[in-house]
Amino acid sequence: MKTNFKFNLRYFLMAIGLFIIEVLIALYMHDRIVRPYIGDLLVVILIYCFVKAFVNTPVFKTAVAVLVFSYAVEVSQYFKLVEVLGLGKSTFARIILGSSFEWVDMLAYTAGILIVLAIEQFLQKRLLQKNNKYQSA
Repeated sequence: MKTNFKFNLRYFLMAIGLFIIEVLIALYMHDRIVRPYIGDLLVVILIYCFVKAFVNTPVFKTAVAVLVFSYAVEVSQYFKLVEVLGLGKSTFARIILGSSFEWVDMLAYTAGILIVLAIEQFLQKRLLQKNNKYQSA
């Protein structure tokens, strides 16, 4: 698979917007639903948008790669990778890599990627309809 590096402003702006939302959730949401679950759902969408902002790759392959990456980070939490690497006292490492494994996080990541795929499919259909409309005119 050839990787095409190409900047995409729309994906970049979405990534920035999602990053701001994630920071606001981390700073101000201390509940049992939004911070632990919605935050995890949004983070895979954020990662997807960030990747697509710089690399023009197929939607499905990018989504699967982001999901596998997210699963790998979660599994690293199960094996206490932050502690194994001696980074247990690093707030940054604990924020980026996490510190506690939860199966429900993997479900949230999966839901986030399914949302990405649904939105991308909707937008692709809309674009095709728009192109067909102009071709038939």
